[in-house]
Amino acid sequence: MTENARSPKSKMPIVHLLPNLLTIAAICAGLSAIKFGFQGNFELAVYLILLACVLDGFDGRIARLLQAQSQIGAELDSLADFLNFGVAPALILYVWGLEDLSRIGWIAVLIYATCCVMRLARFNVSSKSGDDEVDNNYFVGVPAPAGAFLVMLPMFVSFLFPELPTVPPMVVAVFTVIVGLLMISHIPTYSFKNLTIMRDQVKFFVLGVVLFAGALLTYLWATLVILNIVYIFSILWALQSSRKTKKMQG
Repeated sequence: MTENARSPKSKMPIVHLLPNLLTIAAICAGLSAIKFGFQGNFELAVYLILLACVLDGFDGRIARLLQAQSQIGAELDSLADFLNFGVAPALILYVWGLEDLSRIGWIAVLIYATCCVMRLARFNVSSKSGDDEVDNNYFVGVPAPAGAFLVMLPMFVSFLFPELPTVPPMVVAVFTVIVGLLMISHIPTYSFKNLTIMRDQVKFFVLGVVLFAGALLTYLWATLVILNIVYIFSILWALQSSRKTKKMQG
């Protein structure tokens, strides 16, 4: 790129701003989720975190598609991830079920948020250095977006089964810390971004996505509980598959 092209007065296509605008929209969604969480509107707060997750999945892909990658965009994306998947879920969970524990509950929130930012930092360093975390099919540790929804599982269960006793705050605190530690652990977790599908099965995949979106809109808590359970089993399956692969290679 020439010096003139880098000049602040040089022209750039407006469409190249789209990835950064999506990232900023995700940040706004995360901040709004915190606001509604403090107001007790947990359903809307969770929907906003879901929206932030969707926007997070699109901004990088659109940037690559438009060839509009930038260092500012990469930094914005990382900061948005920490807010949306580290800060917002932790604060919402604290307001919902950890406030009564006072100091212990807040310590659990701090541990989770710290683990999340360390997870993101490790991922950024790995991406910039070109190193694979395990291989193309796995992440090392639970990714931040998955951790965000996994840590709120006690809240989802409580809303799905309101007739049952509320999950004890100490259990919520311990679970929060465990999820945080899983994010900075070295256990393999599946990277679904490399999954492929046969062309003649695309219509069924699209139908499945539509059904999933409809389930989120109509049966939010049940869908998120089932999704979390499936993801937990996928972690166990990834551990077993990774061990088998290492034995075969050894």
